[in-house]
Amino acid sequence: MAAIKDPYIALKFPDYRYYITTRILLAMALQFQGVIVGWHVYSITKDPLSLGLIGLVEILPNFSVTLFAGHFADIYDRKKIALTCLTILMFSGIALYAITHTVPDGHKQIALFYIVIALTGFARGTLSPSLFSILTECVPKEHYLNSTTWNSTLWQIAIMVGAGSSGFLFAAIGYDAYLVMSVLIFFAIISFSFVSPKPHLTKKDAKAPILSSIKGGIKYVFSNQVFLGALSLDLFAVLFGGAVALLPIFAQDILAVGPQGLGFLKAAPSVGSFIMAAVNVYWPPVRNTGKKLLFAVFGFGVCMIIFGISKNFYLSVFILAVSGACDNISVVVRGTIMQTLVPADMKGKVFAVNSMFIGSSNEIGEFESGMAAKLMGVVPSVVFGGTMTLLVVIFTSFRAPKLKNLHFEEK
Repeated sequence: MAAIKDPYIALKFPDYRYYITTRILLAMALQFQGVIVGWHVYSITKDPLSLGLIGLVEILPNFSVTLFAGHFADIYDRKKIALTCLTILMFSGIALYAITHTVPDGHKQIALFYIVIALTGFARGTLSPSLFSILTECVPKEHYLNSTTWNSTLWQIAIMVGAGSSGFLFAAIGYDAYLVMSVLIFFAIISFSFVSPKPHLTKKDAKAPILSSIKGGIKYVFSNQVFLGALSLDLFAVLFGGAVALLPIFAQDILAVGPQGLGFLKAAPSVGSFIMAAVNVYWPPVRNTGKKLLFAVFGFGVCMIIFGISKNFYLSVFILAVSGACDNISVVVRGTIMQTLVPADMKGKVFAVNSMFIGSSNEIGEFESGMAAKLMGVVPSVVFGGTMTLLVVIFTSFRAPKLKNLHFEEK
């Protein structure tokens, strides 16, 4: 496969640099929240279901608002919507800090945590369609593949740094780390304010009935075999392979590596994803794209099975890194499909449908993992999830031939 002519082309656009800086800061902040809240909750309850409930209470408001958010992202000022949601996320970190330091009862803290996380779910569900729609306006269409790859690469670096440092940050300053989350989002707001306003639809377009508009986005997704196949692969892989939600249990009870070890486990997928993303920048998956996608998701399922049965910390970190590399291919391919194939006036709605399924699969996957771990045991539940992922890939390879034979044109 030939390398693209200029692997840094997307980074030469100022709006894209401001946009990606915002994404980096936000990703790091949310990693701090995820790692520290997960550790905090499990330390109090010692119940895997309590970890699953974190995902559930976040996804319910996220799920309820996402489709409407996609409609609004196509007719209103996307930048204002995004800035409002970022502000809510900033104050959520302050709220977590305040709860930790003012509520002495641990179980009352958890109940209040769930409320704050539900609020962040609402904000993230509203934010995502607008943020994606703005991304497609930051670079010309011919550079979408490059911008998607850099978006994934730098996002994974942020997750890697955020997750990897969260354990050390927690060890150094304890639950004051929640304030660090808010500071990062504050700087994300400043960076995003420099992104130039992006066009939205005219008032005439805005008169379309909201339910009809949402229905149009859903119809587009389910009538496009390539898009639906890629979405389904990621949906079920994340749903059944959601071992990440159980990492506090592996860190405390199985591998016995403490919060620092949890940070490394949490960061490992991003390390692998970053390495694969760096490869994709120079050698993007433009040939045999569909087959590479199927192979990558199959590899992700195999990684989950190996991780589930591993009792060695270093093997577990390595295999999680490999799973991240596999996942990155899926992210890049699906993101490029969305940017390339979806019409401009449908991007918000279509991304909302995608976000509703893929975004929700992360949180529902966390809940499924917590419930399965409680019913089946931690290790059997992870092995079961990986096995189901393999079966989904095999099924998709037969049911979505257009996806299997997908190629992107090289630029």
